Amino acid sequence: MSTRAGGCSVGPFASMNVGAAVQDDPAAVAENRLRLDQALGSKAVFLQQIHGSEVVVLNSAHALAGAPTPIADASVSTSPGLAVAIQVADCLPVLFAAPGGVAGAHAGWRGLAGGVLENTVQALCQAAGCKPSQVQAWLGACIGPEAFEVGPEVLQAFGVEPVAASNAYFVFRPNAAGEARWRADLAGLARQRLLGVGLKHISGGAWCTFKDDSRFFSYRRERICGRMVAAICLA
Repeated sequence: MSTRAGGCSVGPFASMNVGAAVQDDPAAVAENRLRLDQALGSKAVFLQQIHGSEVVVLNSAHALAGAPTPIADASVSTSPGLAVAIQVADCLPVLFAAPGGVAGAHAGWRGLAGGVLENTVQALCQAAGCKPSQVQAWLGACIGPEAFEVGPEVLQAFGVEPVAASNAYFVFRPNAAGEARWRADLAGLARQRLLGVGLKHISGGAWCTFKDDSRFFSYRRERICGRMVAAICLA
């Protein structure tokens, strides 16, 4: 997973911004993405992420110059020449490794509640011919549970009654105006989902993008900012 460092963008996008839709200089974004490809030794295929739960299985056509960007929030690769790339700036990126395949998912609260992780595991296992118990998952940097303030609609999306109380994933903490708000544990909710589909090897999820402004972009903190990338490829 990239940090803010190591790129050529300037201003609020300094310096390793890979986001092409954040008003950064397109030439700088292209150079930053090229540096990513060189580090991976593989072509990173980016997605047009829409906070959904669709998964695309990558093929050689996705790496061609001028190829349309897949509209999805997760992707699977079974080719060493194609790397999965997930953009984030507070949402949770989850990378998966299995015998014969890799995958990545963009898991904001909407996608997480909509089943993007479950769909990704299913697609990876089908493409790679493996079982969920053979899949390793790594949770990247995201907004942490002390900073991720949400309203009742988020609890409802996860089937939790929005009452003035706390549970393992939502800590009740009204805002300054006295309105009901909760602090959500995005990484914890992801682990719960992954365990539920049979994964046994889950790591990461300890870094907060909101609090660590020296290392990470954060949309909630800055609004105008760049995007990091979590990427994985077959050796």
